[in-house]
Amino acid sequence: MSEDPEIPSRGQSSNTDADNESGDPFSVFSQMEDVYEKLKLLNHEKEFIKEYKLRPLNRHYFALQTNPGEQFYAFSLLAAWLIRKCGTIIDTPQEYDDPNSTIAVILDAARKEGIPVDFSPGKLKQGYGKFVVMLLNQLVDRVLEKTKFKFKKLFPPVEVADEETIVEDDSELLLERIEEEMVAEEMDSEDDEDILFNVDDLTKLNSHSRKADEVLQTNITNDEWQLEVERVLPSLKLTIKTDNKDWRGHLEQIKTYRTTINESMTSVKSRLEKLSRDISENMEKITSREKFLNSNLDSLLSEYRTVRDEYFKVNAQFRDLNSGVMERQRKLTRVSEELEALKQEVEERGTVMTDGTPLINIKKALSILKEDVANMNVQIGVLQHDILHSKLQEKLLMLQKVQSQVYA
Repeated sequence: MSEDPEIPSRGQSSNTDADNESGDPFSVFSQMEDVYEKLKLLNHEKEFIKEYKLRPLNRHYFALQTNPGEQFYAFSLLAAWLIRKCGTIIDTPQEYDDPNSTIAVILDAARKEGIPVDFSPGKLKQGYGKFVVMLLNQLVDRVLEKTKFKFKKLFPPVEVADEETIVEDDSELLLERIEEEMVAEEMDSEDDEDILFNVDDLTKLNSHSRKADEVLQTNITNDEWQLEVERVLPSLKLTIKTDNKDWRGHLEQIKTYRTTINESMTSVKSRLEKLSRDISENMEKITSREKFLNSNLDSLLSEYRTVRDEYFKVNAQFRDLNSGVMERQRKLTRVSEELEALKQEVEERGTVMTDGTPLINIKKALSILKEDVANMNVQIGVLQHDILHSKLQEKLLMLQKVQSQVYA
């Protein structure tokens, strides 16, 4: 890296780290400006911006939040580029890589270069802020150290005394003339689309030409001059600018407007008078026709009123009758619903009465009961036989005991 004697030292990373730790909110901007100037020394616009086809960085790109996704991608690319400048091999981060893995790779490479990382990796995920700028500043300093770049002291240039210029004192300038020149300059600065020439500028040129000691001469022929004039003529536009604050211009405008009004008033006045006469005649005709129609239509209007009243009465009767019809319709629907319910009940009862399945079920149940009764009778007979047998055995035992007692 070549040394530039005209660039002063912008401060090392230790100073900016101390500012960040002190809590100064503006230290991030100054530190970002240092990073930007150091990146200029590394020719980042050609080697980094054009290579990765990114938008150019500005002095406060990583200090303020503009687009976190874009800022994080630019930060990861820039950090990887600086780490490769230091001599450490690192893969180029991709736009859709995992941010956590990308940050971990960058921090591991920074630790290998001896850069202290005493903050959480999550502070770098947003792509802007104090810690992002601090890490970039330390990486740029490490690259400048590896390239053996040194800042030289800036020596102020030797001041050379300018030759005294003679200022002409024109005491005859009027205040009105100065105001006109200021207005003309403002209007010239506002008009950027066309090339405009002011009359005052032409007078200035004429005055300067009179003051010139020597007359300029040219070797251009008349034909060449004519061709140049024909070529430039379509792009030239000569306008005379007037001062809006000049009362004379307003007075002249008032006079011209007054003359045009007086000239047009003679022809317009007759037309307006004729128009007013026509309007008044038409209004009289309209009023007379209204009166004629009202007089002829009185009988029809009275008939219309009577018919309208009868219509209202019939309409009221129709509404009353319609309400009665609606009530009867509701009753009819209710009665029809009840009738349908009764029909369903009658049908169900008829199907039940004509159905022979209950009788069949009763017969089956009776046969089952008879079988059960027969079985019960058999079991009762068996039990009675057992009981008699047991009683007989008991009596035999009693007789045997009695006999044994008698013989004894």
